[in-house]
Amino acid sequence: MAQKGVQLDQETFSCSICLDLLKDPVAIPCGHSYCMNCIKDHWDSEDEENIYSCPQCRETFTPRPVLVKNTMLAVLVEELKKTELQAAPADHCYAGPEDVACDFCTGRKLRATKSCLVCLVSYCEKHLQPHYESPMFEHHKLVKPTEKLKENICSRHNEVMKMFCRTDQQCICYLCSVEEHKGHNIVSAAAERTERQRELEGSRHNIQQRIQDREKDVKVLQREVEAINGSADKAVEHSEKIFTQLIRLMEKRRSDVKQQVRSKQETEVSRVKELQEKLEQEITELKRKDAELKKLSHTEDHNQFLHNYPSLSALSESTHSSSINIRPLKYFEDVTAAVSVLRDKLQDVLRDTWTNISLTVTEVDVLLSQPEPKTRADFLKYSHEITLDPNTANRRLQLSEGNRKVKRKEVKQSYSSHPDRFTDWAQVLSRESLTERCYWEVRRRRGRVEVAVAFKNIRRAGNSDKCRFGCNNKSWSLDCDNDSYEFWYNNIDTPVSGPESSRVGVYLDHSAGILSFYSVSDTMTLLHRVQTTFTQPLYAGLWLDRYTTAEFCKIK
Repeated sequence: MAQKGVQLDQETFSCSICLDLLKDPVAIPCGHSYCMNCIKDHWDSEDEENIYSCPQCRETFTPRPVLVKNTMLAVLVEELKKTELQAAPADHCYAGPEDVACDFCTGRKLRATKSCLVCLVSYCEKHLQPHYESPMFEHHKLVKPTEKLKENICSRHNEVMKMFCRTDQQCICYLCSVEEHKGHNIVSAAAERTERQRELEGSRHNIQQRIQDREKDVKVLQREVEAINGSADKAVEHSEKIFTQLIRLMEKRRSDVKQQVRSKQETEVSRVKELQEKLEQEITELKRKDAELKKLSHTEDHNQFLHNYPSLSALSESTHSSSINIRPLKYFEDVTAAVSVLRDKLQDVLRDTWTNISLTVTEVDVLLSQPEPKTRADFLKYSHEITLDPNTANRRLQLSEGNRKVKRKEVKQSYSSHPDRFTDWAQVLSRESLTERCYWEVRRRRGRVEVAVAFKNIRRAGNSDKCRFGCNNKSWSLDCDNDSYEFWYNNIDTPVSGPESSRVGVYLDHSAGILSFYSVSDTMTLLHRVQTTFTQPLYAGLWLDRYTTAEFCKIK
């Protein structure tokens, strides 16, 4: 533990330029301390005239500060050297396989504590003392022990490489600077180190900033995961409750139908059986009467026959019709048919609503996949061919060019009646539904055109705002006039500025909730951008003023 404490102190009293213990320590105005020679060399190499900075905090000083040795700090450094030498146990001073050995030791070598970049030799603490005590070693540079000292020797001239060639980006010695590197941009290795150190600090700052940004992003994503899980759990729980309620309702309706059928069955069967019993009684009575009459017919005594005939020949009046009128044998088949109709309607409802439910599930996209395109070439990657649906076209609109072109006419067209048709507003919707990333362009000729998108369930009949593009919460519309643009949504008008163009580009990212309108010419200019949530598939739409033509362009 004592050794660890010494190491901490040594780092505290080290110069940030040479990375060694302070020699002739001085404190500059910002409070940071350096070796006197290190800070002098640093300021001598500063490029800007009469401006001097701190290598650590970058604070600048004008004029150049006067350096005075800090005697108290120098005493503390000397005490630290002695403490460090005494603190290391003798058994741990010898060099091991992974240590740098002292080059001066004979026999069993001690572990080096410093390497000298001037002497190109590594020293243990004992052999290092002259560097601390003798003035002749004052300008030697001590660094942490390293085995790469030979890399500091020029292989050509066998000299220490104290220079740096910025032209060739390599360390060189003095002789190299006057021979093969003559005329190159050459500075001292220390000056280059200072410059690179400044770049390194800048890089570290950028890296640390990116780390902080990414850590914030990770926290945001973690919260998003928790939100997704919570929302999914609630959706599943709520859906289970709703479907359970629907199942219970169906079970109740099934029980009600069964009960009503059985009750009606019992009533009708009881009525039929009652009538059947009465008829059977009448049959028995008639058979008895027939037997008496038969017996009378065989009487030989004429007087006896005539005496008994009046009482036997008279038939009692029947209480029932001579024939039973039975309705067509359908009985409860009509109930079966009615239940079948209910089944078909429920299947249609479930099929239509399931499409919306499935779409809303698949459109859950927390991370937007890709950024919005920038150039027209990027947009064209998502080009989508649009055709108009004749069943939605107002009767004043004439379609042509394979239902890509539309023209407003004064004479109404002979379209058949259809529930999807706009009855009053001169509007039309596309045949294709739009649920992905897609791009299309509309060219207009003469007059005013509204380029729009809308949900399928926008109202069609009537002239109210619920039918008009941009005047409700089921449609979004860019009103393009000859010299102006306006964006409409939910009957709110937003003025839009941009260059006039006969061609408007529309970009849709359905899952990301992005809808953008562009003025298209030689370049693309964003006119208006919407960020929302689309809960249903969208359909492209057009509204035309009188004498106006518009068409969906074929994009190559």
